[in-house]
Amino acid sequence: MLTSSPLDGPRFAFGTLTVLPVRVHRWDRRAARAGMLAAPAAGLAVGVCAAGGGLLLLLLGAGPLLAAVASVAVPAVLTRGLHLDGLADTADGLGSGKPAEEALRIMKQSDIGPFGVIALVLTSLAQVAALAQLYGDSWGRGALAALVSAVAARLALTLAARAGVPAARPEGLGAAVAGVVPVAGALAVTAVCTLAAAAGGAPLGPYGAVRAAASMLLAPAVAELLLRRCVRRFGGVTGDVFGALEETAATTALIVSALGH
Repeated sequence: MLTSSPLDGPRFAFGTLTVLPVRVHRWDRRAARAGMLAAPAAGLAVGVCAAGGGLLLLLLGAGPLLAAVASVAVPAVLTRGLHLDGLADTADGLGSGKPAEEALRIMKQSDIGPFGVIALVLTSLAQVAALAQLYGDSWGRGALAALVSAVAARLALTLAARAGVPAARPEGLGAAVAGVVPVAGALAVTAVCTLAAAAGGAPLGPYGAVRAAASMLLAPAVAELLLRRCVRRFGGVTGDVFGALEETAATTALIVSALGH
């Protein structure tokens, strides 16, 4: 029997939410709880890489648009595109108009339907457009937005894994993490992430700090609307729903960051 370790949570978070070579040693509810509480830390690593990719291209003489594409592509690569796949599958399930059981079956199919294609195209365009504007305004704003959006996206997963949110299926990642995070713990992580975002935006001035904090708060708030819709529609959450929540939160954070100058 494996003994618990303080590293079980980070291993679970990085091992399930990124392609980084981290082995998950424990797959029980306790490890899942610690892992989902540590999800924003995985987002921080992804965000650093995303911002780094954009800044590197800018340093090499590329324009804001190409830098934005890089900052959007890096998270997709670091997650094997699983969150984008989840977004497409969830869109197909919601758009099917079928009963919950049949909608879940549609979501498990390997092909992507019209609702999924539309969701992927519009989400990717929104993310690239927002980052291109931000990089064009200043390198710092673009890099900060890429970083904040990645953390906010994983914060949405922490909140979605809170107690009281059921799983739609008895198996899969959704079932493994559904309801494992205490509400108090989820709120504490939200507070820490919001304060950290404000501190990160402070070098850009008071408005930069407020905008970064607002991005961190509004992103999971919008994802919460989707979460409630999915719980009503499917009876709970699945791994695909978590992917959709992540992309929704990331996009919202970037749009909020792009508002104002």
